[in-house]
Amino acid sequence: MSTSSNEMYSVPAKFRRMENLHILFWLIKDICWCLSFKPLGIAMIFPTLIMALYITWHNRRRISELAHNLAMALWILANSLWMIFEFAEIDEEFKYYCLIPFGAGLSILLYYYLLYAPRHRKKMVIAPSPEPIV
Repeated sequence: MSTSSNEMYSVPAKFRRMENLHILFWLIKDICWCLSFKPLGIAMIFPTLIMALYITWHNRRRISELAHNLAMALWILANSLWMIFEFAEIDEEFKYYCLIPFGAGLSILLYYYLLYAPRHRKKMVIAPSPEPIV
């Protein structure tokens, strides 16, 4: 019995370029954080988070993609809050609030992997592949 592991998922080139640009924004934001470039670091939160939310919305029909992209957007939110707290020098008091979006993202992925995926994997059974000709 074969599952959907043979299923193909492709991403249009235009959308893939946007995902790659999102990674560039994310890296710039984190480099600014590392180097304490406060104005640029804070400014980079907006394109990074907006693109993460757009990618999440665009992939909302595939539950696997939705779960992972939503967790990623929550990670960026938590990461951005932590950066702002550090820049404002209040991170020791407030950084634990970052656990809320971190925990929400982790909860989404735990739900997906422990409950959703095992239940739906059985429903996605496809015909077995033909035996290879040797």
